[in-house]
Amino acid sequence: MEETPPPSLVTFEQALVLFEITEAEFQDPGARERLEHKRRELLLIWHPQRYANLTNNPKKYMKMYKQGEAMTKQLQAGYDLLVSRLKV
Repeated sequence: MEETPPPSLVTFEQALVLFEITEAEFQDPGARERLEHKRRELLLIWHPQRYANLTNNPKKYMKMYKQGEAMTKQLQAGYDLLVSRLKV
């Protein structure tokens, strides 16, 4: 039996939108550095623990935490997809 890889959380086009780059910018030689910089910037914004001190309401905190967790997974999947498609 051959295992199939899990489906990606994002498509190539969604990843480009997520990282706010165009396909032409993606083909540039410095694209990997720009992707890494944008990834770090977005992870600082969406890191789930960032929401720990924003509210005393546990339900609101968990909602924001889960949203940050989902976005972090989406960012990582998009980054992995884009890096795998970069020309070496």
